[in-house]
Amino acid sequence: MAAFERTVADFTGAGEAVAVSSGTAALHAAMYAIGIGPGDEVIVPPMTFAASANAVVYQGGAPVFADVEPDTLLIDPGSVEARITPRTKAVVAVDYAGHPCDYDALRALTSRHGLALVSDACHSLGGEYKGGKVGALADLTVFSFHPVKHVTTGEGGMIVTGDPALAGKMRLFRNHGITTDHRERSEQATWHYEMVDLGFNYRLTDFQCALGISQMRKLPRWIARRQEIARNYDAAFAASEAFNSLTRRENVSHAYHLYVIQLEQALLKADRSRIFSDLRARGIGVNVHYIPVHLHPFYRKRFHTGPGDCPAAERAYERILSLPIFPAMSPKDVDDVTSAVMEVIRAHLAGG
Repeated sequence: MAAFERTVADFTGAGEAVAVSSGTAALHAAMYAIGIGPGDEVIVPPMTFAASANAVVYQGGAPVFADVEPDTLLIDPGSVEARITPRTKAVVAVDYAGHPCDYDALRALTSRHGLALVSDACHSLGGEYKGGKVGALADLTVFSFHPVKHVTTGEGGMIVTGDPALAGKMRLFRNHGITTDHRERSEQATWHYEMVDLGFNYRLTDFQCALGISQMRKLPRWIARRQEIARNYDAAFAASEAFNSLTRRENVSHAYHLYVIQLEQALLKADRSRIFSDLRARGIGVNVHYIPVHLHPFYRKRFHTGPGDCPAAERAYERILSLPIFPAMSPKDVDDVTSAVMEVIRAHLAGG
C-alpha cells in the first residue's frame, strides 16, 4: 500500500497520500480529518454524485448546496460566498466531468473565512489548473479508483494532502481508529495496540494497490487519448445550434472523465428523455450526470431542500447528456457517436 500511496503522492505533487477502500471512504476520511461534526456546515455543489454530500452527513454535519456556473457546471464561488455562515467549516469543490474548479477564487474565499478547502477530484486525476496538478490545489484532495474512473483498483480511493497531521488522522480513521496496523506491530515486534477513536475498516488491499501502480503508469497516455476524443467531439459539434458542449477554461488541462453536452430545449421538438432513448436505441451509451443532490428524497426530507435552491444546476439537469468517452474508443467508435448524435438531433429539430 505504501508504494501505491507514494506513486500517487509523487504524481500529484502532494506530500502525503492515504489509500482507502473507495472514493466514498476517501470523502468520509477527509471530513473526519478536518473535524466535521454535529452543528457544522459544509458547502457542496449539487451537480455531483451523492457521496460528495453524504460524507458530510456521515459525520453529523449539514451539507449546504451552492449553485454551479451554467457554462461549466462547476461550483460558483459567488454562490459559495453567499452561503457562508458562522457554522460553515469547509467547502467541497467538485471537479465536475474532469474540469478543475476555480481554485484561486475558492482558495481566496476559504482563506478569508478560515475554512478548509476539500477538492473532490474523483473525475480529474491527471488534470491541471494553471500549470499545477490536481492534488496540490486544496487542503485535501480526494480521488476514486472505481472501475469507470481514469485509474481503477477494482474499487478504491485516495486522499492526498500536504499536511502530515491530516494524513495521520486519516490513516487512523481507515484502520478502526487503531494507532498501529499489523505491519507496524510486526516491525516493532509487539502485539500491543490501542483504539483511540471510532474509525472504520476502510483499508485498501495490497493486490488492489499493485493494480493501481500499474494503472498509474498508463495514466498520461489515457488522459491524452481522452483529450483527443474530446477535441474530435468539439470539432464535430461546433456548428450545431441545438446543443453545446460545456465550456473549457483556457487555464486548465481537462481530464475528461465525462464529455457533457447541454441541449437547447427551446429549439428541439422533443424533451431530453426521448433523445436519450433514441440514442440508446442506436447503441450509444449516453447517460445523465447527475440528478442534483438536493433534489433526492433523502435530502428533501432530512434537510428540507428542493426545487429553486440551485436554479442553474436544476436548469442544467433538464438539458444535459453525457456521451461515451474512454481511451479504448476507436476512431470509428467516435465517428459512430458523433454521427448518431447529429442524426438524432436533426430528426428532433424537424419534429421527428
